[in-house]
Amino acid sequence: MPQTNHVKHIPASWIDPSSGDILDHSALIARMATQRVILLGETHDRYDIHRWQLHVAAGLHAHRKDIAMGFEMFPRRVQPILDEWVDGRLDQDAFLEKVEWDKVWGFAPDLYLPLFHFCREFGVPMYALNCRRALVTEVGKEGWEAIALEDRDGLTPSKPATPAYRKYLADLVGGANLAANAKKTPEDLISDRFLRAQQTWDRAFACNIASVLAEPNAPLMIGIIGRGHLEYGHGTPFQLEDLGIDDVSVLLPNDTPEVDLITQEGIADALFRLTPFAGST
Repeated sequence: MPQTNHVKHIPASWIDPSSGDILDHSALIARMATQRVILLGETHDRYDIHRWQLHVAAGLHAHRKDIAMGFEMFPRRVQPILDEWVDGRLDQDAFLEKVEWDKVWGFAPDLYLPLFHFCREFGVPMYALNCRRALVTEVGKEGWEAIALEDRDGLTPSKPATPAYRKYLADLVGGANLAANAKKTPEDLISDRFLRAQQTWDRAFACNIASVLAEPNAPLMIGIIGRGHLEYGHGTPFQLEDLGIDDVSVLLPNDTPEVDLITQEGIADALFRLTPFAGST
């Protein structure tokens, strides 16, 4: 029988993308509850993925009452409004208006509202993980050294990207036109400016998670973040490690009926197979 590096991933199951082992849901969630940080990757416009995030968060909360959720969607300046929402001092419309949802994020709020209501109903603190948008542009254009300390939005400079991260980003950018980009190097496809900008987001999420973990009796932090900032240990996990934050796990949703143990080795601690044809609504 010919050997294959592809293993089946049946719906409603977890798989280890490095070994191909199917993982027991209860055991996995119990193990994740012992971590300091759980990062739940997403594709921003997918309703089914946000439902999956909610289900995982609820499972973790069943094991630990001291959880908190951090959201890529919100810049630090709106943190007081997140506190008001969780405390029940704002209705839904007022909350979305005060955080300037259409300005700071722009995706349909219905995608995320079940997560926000979960935090409110169970008293789970919400944290803003993002920085001011202009900082990303400024660092990309000029570099960290050109940004005054008081303008860095509380962030420290990112640890320089590895060649593997640059290649990962280049593959994402070049994947739309593989033939045209076949002979181009990662340096051709990903400029230093683009890389610095991407890493500003990575570092913002990491710094703001680290600031919560520095508090007494720190909770288990659950990060709701785009998967491009999480895969293969690049991005935010890499920056968390630089900040001395250990016990970090990444969980990702999966659409495909098979997992390639070569190309997807190390992409996450576990992948969950979403129900086929669930669509985006």
